[in-house]
Amino acid sequence: MFLIDDLRDFINACEAHGMLHRVKTPVDWDLEMSHVATLNEDSGGPALLFESIKGSDMPVLTSAFTTSQRMALCMEQDPKLPLSALARKWKERLAGGATLPPKLVGNAPVMENVFTGEDVDLFRFPSPRFYPDDGGRYIGTAHYLVCRDPDSGWTNLGTYRMQLQDKNTVTVMIARGKDAEIIYRKHAARRERMPVAVVIGSDPLHFLVSSTHVGVGVSEYDVIGALRQRPVEVFESDLSHLHLPAKAEIILEGYLDLDDRRPEGPLGEFTGYYSSAKDISGAGMAPTIKVQRVMHRTRPIFWASTIGKPVNDCHMIQAINRSAMLWHELETRGIPGIEGVYVLPESCGWFWAVIAVRQAYPGHASQVGLTAIAHYGLKGVILVDHDIPVENMGRVWWALSVRFDPRRSIQVIDRARASPLDPSLTRDSRFIMSKVIMDACTPFEWDEKPKEVFLHEATLQEVAKRWADYGLPLTGPVAEVLKRASAG
Repeated sequence: MFLIDDLRDFINACEAHGMLHRVKTPVDWDLEMSHVATLNEDSGGPALLFESIKGSDMPVLTSAFTTSQRMALCMEQDPKLPLSALARKWKERLAGGATLPPKLVGNAPVMENVFTGEDVDLFRFPSPRFYPDDGGRYIGTAHYLVCRDPDSGWTNLGTYRMQLQDKNTVTVMIARGKDAEIIYRKHAARRERMPVAVVIGSDPLHFLVSSTHVGVGVSEYDVIGALRQRPVEVFESDLSHLHLPAKAEIILEGYLDLDDRRPEGPLGEFTGYYSSAKDISGAGMAPTIKVQRVMHRTRPIFWASTIGKPVNDCHMIQAINRSAMLWHELETRGIPGIEGVYVLPESCGWFWAVIAVRQAYPGHASQVGLTAIAHYGLKGVILVDHDIPVENMGRVWWALSVRFDPRRSIQVIDRARASPLDPSLTRDSRFIMSKVIMDACTPFEWDEKPKEVFLHEATLQEVAKRWADYGLPLTGPVAEVLKRASAG
């Protein structure tokens, strides 16, 4: 198993497992690269490393996380594990609020090349334009912003899209209520600049965790350490005084300028629709980051995510981290019997979750649903019994067909927090939405439950043992029966 400490380790692991393709032919950053990547992703293809980009000497990685196999490699796990099993691993490593602080180091490979002042030129980077109606080139889609709370010293990592504006300026769209917004309002109240850093291309787990809701006051570095089971190596910047990842590919340092707001977007977002920073007044302006210093490794690797319609990097990242954190929250609340949690990548990795529960008392499933539906962004939760694999949508649909009665099984919550990027909501009401719980569990309290059809176990095991005699290929279900037979 590969150890993953930076983006290069991840690329090497993908290549060793036959999960990476190097595109050597010249490719244009303007639409062509994103269209190649999207067609590849729609075909279930490998991660792509574009080695010849128009106007740049930097290779670009795309399609990094579009399969659960590559997500497993990122987490240093068996590529055969499905996403829900990876979510289980995630929540187990964070059990009891486990964290591991970063380790301060002196040697930082990211400082091999340093540019300041007039030498800063963001157009050196192969920032793509993804879709024909995008407002410009986006330097930040597979990256994270580092900032620090001025009161507590809490270091926060968060992913907020960033549009290239000029040679030393980007706009950043920080949605209301996000951690960086809470922090920048404190700096604004003090009438001081907020130092920030933009990290493009580090250990890919950093990007995954920076997209996760880990809680106010908790540093993502500490969570990454717990998930990796070894501390993140960081160095203290002499410019921003932030702690930054030593093995990052590229870091942009500067400050957030709330007074300089510029047009941002639109961008073809993870919902599959265009969105911009427009508020209800139609202002369409976002604050800027003034980049004072650029650091990067020798021959740095630029990382980009195609965003757009599911399923791509963003959806897989959201699906695993939201599945894991939702599972963690349910268990932290002391709710027993959670057998599986799966936020569907096809739901933009955001809006719908399937949760399997082993019921132990009347109202158990309803308790799970009501607790889960409060999770930010979810608009629907489907509850199933423990015998339904949460990733098997065929079985989920079966449960919705034979264990679900609309009048009894649906609960609608009228007013809940919404995502401002949700295109199903009108622009003047994108902060509040309704949610639904669909309970496809057989009610625990029924004295007489429908009798379910099952195969005869002894016959099933005998058939599985003779499977090769039938001339049929070994499949997962047959392997499971053989496993039970050997255990029994």
